[in-house]
Amino acid sequence: MADKEFLRKALDGALTGVDLPFLGERSRGKVRDIYTRSDDLIIITTDRLSAFDHILGLVPFKGQVLNQLSAFWFKRSADIVANHLIDLPDPNVSVVERCRPLPVEVVVRGYISGVTQTALWYQYESGKRTIYGMDFPDGLEKNDRLPAPIITPTTKATHGGHDERITAEQVVTDGLVDATLWSEVCAAALALFQRGQEIANRAGLILVDTKYEFGVAPDGSLRLIDEVHTPDSSRFWIAESYAGRREAGLEPENFDKEFIRLYYAQHGYQGDGEPFALPQTLAVDAAARYIRTFELLTGDSFAAGELPAAPRIERNVKHWMT
Repeated sequence: MADKEFLRKALDGALTGVDLPFLGERSRGKVRDIYTRSDDLIIITTDRLSAFDHILGLVPFKGQVLNQLSAFWFKRSADIVANHLIDLPDPNVSVVERCRPLPVEVVVRGYISGVTQTALWYQYESGKRTIYGMDFPDGLEKNDRLPAPIITPTTKATHGGHDERITAEQVVTDGLVDATLWSEVCAAALALFQRGQEIANRAGLILVDTKYEFGVAPDGSLRLIDEVHTPDSSRFWIAESYAGRREAGLEPENFDKEFIRLYYAQHGYQGDGEPFALPQTLAVDAAARYIRTFELLTGDSFAAGELPAAPRIERNVKHWMT
């Protein structure tokens, strides 16, 4: 695992993005820079950290962790649903099949938790008992395990907007996804979540909740796209201390970016207006957690990519294309 001093020094080299004009026009997401070709996409995962639908700052090696960890999960879930991954020419780069993304994010939750406005606990604590079209009983406490995992879809935010809650029924009735395909998506999402929980459990972690994105390939078949079971798209808790900390009224120990959301919430920010910049100490702590999560889940030591990353990425992509 990388030490804190190494990560502090790497802050200056954190990857904001990379311009590769030989690939054509670039589109820029919250975390990823994407180049579109005829049959595939070249996706560069940067070190930008997004939370509350805003970019808060940079976390060194975050992009590498997300890219390589997603590749790990794509390989270990291909028997459940096909995915879009073709190749990894660089630690921060994925070449993927060009698919038509579905216009919903498929969030699967195993626990009632969270501080963002789309989170179950945020809604429940405000007094709501019907959330995402499902009824919840009185008496639940934050971080309780749900009887069974549930799917709580959201719309996809654009141009700095917020993801909006939507029911599974509305996904179909609003014409976002047809009923047959949505049924296939839900079955795949729950099976992926079960697989994720099993592998996380072996690593001493609890997969609390996660976000999946799906797309449709040119032949009309379903594809798992974007990222899978990363500290960006998922919440992980340390299994060993979960029960004891709940009894003591403490938040579970987490290995994801939830501690950043909690930090912002404790300092008065929960998503409205412009957030304050990510403190450097928090960025270093986040980098250490991202790397440790990668190591726990994969069982491999993290090998930090050469810095600065941008020239390395350009060199490796050009080599891959030859």
